[in-house]
Amino acid sequence: MLDFKELEAFVWAVRLGSFRKAAMRLHLTQPSISERISRLESSVGEVLLERSARPIQPTMRGREFFVHAERLLQQRDEAMKLFEDEENYSAPLRLGAIETIAHSWLPDFMRCLTQRYPQLTIELSVDYSPALNRRLAKNDLDILLAMNGYLEPERIDQVPLSPYEMGMFVSPDHVETIAAHGSDWLGSLPFISFGKRARPYEELVEYLDRQGVAEPRIHSVSTLMTIVRMTTEGLGIGALPVATVLDEWRQGQLYRIELPQPLPDMHYDVIWRIGSHPRFCRSVGLLAQQCAERYAQSRDTNMRTSDFSGRWVRPIRPATHP
Repeated sequence: MLDFKELEAFVWAVRLGSFRKAAMRLHLTQPSISERISRLESSVGEVLLERSARPIQPTMRGREFFVHAERLLQQRDEAMKLFEDEENYSAPLRLGAIETIAHSWLPDFMRCLTQRYPQLTIELSVDYSPALNRRLAKNDLDILLAMNGYLEPERIDQVPLSPYEMGMFVSPDHVETIAAHGSDWLGSLPFISFGKRARPYEELVEYLDRQGVAEPRIHSVSTLMTIVRMTTEGLGIGALPVATVLDEWRQGQLYRIELPQPLPDMHYDVIWRIGSHPRFCRSVGLLAQQCAERYAQSRDTNMRTSDFSGRWVRPIRPATHP
């Protein structure tokens, strides 16, 4: 089997015409150069150098082999540069993202990512977190923008992302109904949430149970935009990430319900397997973190500078009598 150290000794001996000069170039002793070239000749079964000539000359087969040896060393050097200059990363990046992120800051992130890594191509998969984590475990994906907690911690590394505040929204058609139901409004309409295998669905069920709704009616939907559409069409109370529906809320297509207790925030991470190009993956993770923070700050500024005061539903609580 060919060894790069043997190839280096041979190539430099031919280039410089001397074992002594090759040894100086490679910071070795002259006997070490001679030994490596002898091992190479034993591997290929041919004499590659005319040792009696001054300067040393390759044999006919040695001249032919020299061209391939140089090419092999050049390809090795090019391959090793991948680990020195990450900006030249050019392999397809198999990226998995949940839909909430896909409909918020993902376009900005992909723009920044391709600017930082101009040779990069992206293979994007949008799915719910459990499915994405399974694909990561099988090496079908490289990096996830998703909920953590589905894989063993010792197998992955991660960078946290800005959380999403959750809220409950209804169509204008149901504003009076919700308001009039007072403390019983939680049972007045069905809820609309993410699929049953997604954590937001589980957290909604737990939240409603704490509010005394033991058997809630919940329409489970696989896509965020379908939840938004079903909610604006008046098919139920949508449990939605607030930042993703600011436009519908501002325009009066959705009204936000004042809750007795806030819904749990949605927390996401950038996730990758330990040992899977860790420097590059962490660099991508930190870039995603910056994009998520920038999006969260812009949405927070939007809420503080826009008038949402008339777009709330406050269930009328029964009067208390002394």
